[in-house]
Amino acid sequence: MKLPKKTKRFCPFCKKQTEQKIKVVGTGGKRGTLTRGSISRAKSRGLGGGIGNKGRWGSRPANTKHKRKTKTNKKTNIMYACVECGKSKYKKSSRNKRVSKVLQE
Repeated sequence: MKLPKKTKRFCPFCKKQTEQKIKVVGTGGKRGTLTRGSISRAKSRGLGGGIGNKGRWGSRPANTKHKRKTKTNKKTNIMYACVECGKSKYKKSSRNKRVSKVLQE
């Protein structure tokens, strides 16, 4: 994904058009191991153990590469940092393979 390093944009803190640095930020962290419905949480509760069919927590057959669900594109979070006041602002964008032409100019 290609973006310019700086752009002129309205800063809500300075309340005027200023030069702003552009930075692409990650879209969030990974899920924790003790989230609701996780296998490690179920095992700590004592589920999925013992004799017989493990059901939901049993071993699953290996999926082929084509059967696996994959994302074709990711959401991009763009952070704009004002050069004058130093404050930064997020612009949450939708899923896109390429950034719109407005940002590339």
